[in-house]
Amino acid sequence: MAVKLTYKKSGVDVKKADLFVQGIRSVIATTPQRGVLRDVGCFASLYDAGLSRYRNPILVSSTDGVGTKIKIARLLNCYSTIGIDLVAMNVNDIITVGARPLFFLDYIATGRVRPRQLTDIVRGIAAGCIEADCALLGGETAEMPGIYQKGDFDLAGFCVGVCEKRQLLSPEKMRPGDRIIGVASSGVHSNGFSLVRRIFSEGSLRKDKHLAKELLTPTRIYVKCVERVMAQCRLHAVIHVTGGGFHRRIVTFLNRVLGKRGRAEVDVKAWPAPEIFRVIQKKGGISTREMFHTFNMGVGLVLVCARQDTDRALNAVQQSGFDAWVIGRITK
Repeated sequence: MAVKLTYKKSGVDVKKADLFVQGIRSVIATTPQRGVLRDVGCFASLYDAGLSRYRNPILVSSTDGVGTKIKIARLLNCYSTIGIDLVAMNVNDIITVGARPLFFLDYIATGRVRPRQLTDIVRGIAAGCIEADCALLGGETAEMPGIYQKGDFDLAGFCVGVCEKRQLLSPEKMRPGDRIIGVASSGVHSNGFSLVRRIFSEGSLRKDKHLAKELLTPTRIYVKCVERVMAQCRLHAVIHVTGGGFHRRIVTFLNRVLGKRGRAEVDVKAWPAPEIFRVIQKKGGISTREMFHTFNMGVGLVLVCARQDTDRALNAVQQSGFDAWVIGRITK
């Protein structure tokens, strides 16, 4: 007698997925709800952006993931922080043009729905949205046993923000005399983990729980920090230090934008790099040059402002609870 196949027997449990979605509705509701139109659309999420409040509104979008940092989360069976990373990687890109995040959507792909694991991830996403003051508008959970092995999953996020056109930030506004301010990172953030995982074996990370937890420290969210600085200073540019490390994101990028108008000079001894980078460098036998080409080295965000606004910018960052240092300047 032929075996009767079902979708569940093929590896996709629709009922379990539905129960998971129902269970996280209360978590989603904890994020800022202004503008969210609930119970209106069936297959799409709706948001009233209130664009009439703006004279010339510009919509800003970003999409990103957390990379292979999810391997560390799976190794430790700890999923409560990578959702924060997911939000941070997107909203921190949005704010580089001076935009305010409006809403966020997530995409979770997995080999098999594991409700406890996914709920922890979504709770982290909600926590990140609360910190970024934006709504968790919706998302998608895709169960794909033919693509992902048991226990494997991947994350992606999408964010939309808005900015008044006349207030848009751009590196093109930088001028000689401007100061470059580094804002402290919370550690490695979400870049360079392919190298980190080559340096530290799974066995060593299981033994050294402190190191593993340090690596899982979530990416810092700078939304409120940048809003505070913009309210108090003439901010010309904001750079989120992500893939490609400090050197590519700051030195190479700034000098490419400046062209013949000037040059960015950075003093790499102007701030104390967190201990985690010394541990990574020593264990991996990595050159200092390679470290700066791979990691943020303790600077997660860079602000470029007019020289006379330097002190106000530093104070605004510190009022947000972050350390900051003048790490360079724009010269002729």
